[in-house]
Amino acid sequence: MVVALIVAAEVGFWVLLALGLALRYLARLPRAGAAVLLCEPLLEVVLLVVTAVDLRGGAEADWKHGLAAVYIGFTATHGRYLVRWADARFAHRFAGGPPPIRPPRYGLARARHEWRMSARAVAGAAIAAALLQAAIWYVGDAGQVESLRAWQSKMGLVSLVAVVVAVSYTVWPKRPPAGAPERERAGGPR
Repeated sequence: MVVALIVAAEVGFWVLLALGLALRYLARLPRAGAAVLLCEPLLEVVLLVVTAVDLRGGAEADWKHGLAAVYIGFTATHGRYLVRWADARFAHRFAGGPPPIRPPRYGLARARHEWRMSARAVAGAAIAAALLQAAIWYVGDAGQVESLRAWQSKMGLVSLVAVVVAVSYTVWPKRPPAGAPERERAGGPR
């Protein structure tokens, strides 16, 4: 049941996103579109409550409950970013908005972008680890929580990889090709 709810939350995220943007730009109902977009966090709240009820109901804590915590953590840190990303593209395509600004491809600007993305990933992993710890305390049985502790270890690894990627862009920045336009160096629209 928890896995089906995770899938439903992910599908629901994209459906609400598409519906909210369609209302905002195609139907020219920006308030209704904003209201629909504001419903997206409710999906994570429902997932959190159902996961807690499942654990309290005697279900053995396993990988599904860990995956739910990870999904919630990363949705909390990446959801707004994805909404802004989709909004910029939708506005450009359907409402005559400016071309979306893409991330920089080269140099220090790219390194800064990678550090922001790394911070988002580390924050998502930290939220997931905190939710996993709360689930461990909630279950209370040391023998039944090994799967949740394994997910916590994975969140540490995710954080490490995110930081290593950001460091690599800082230490070995990619150089623009000779004659590349300035907007391409800085990450303008393409």
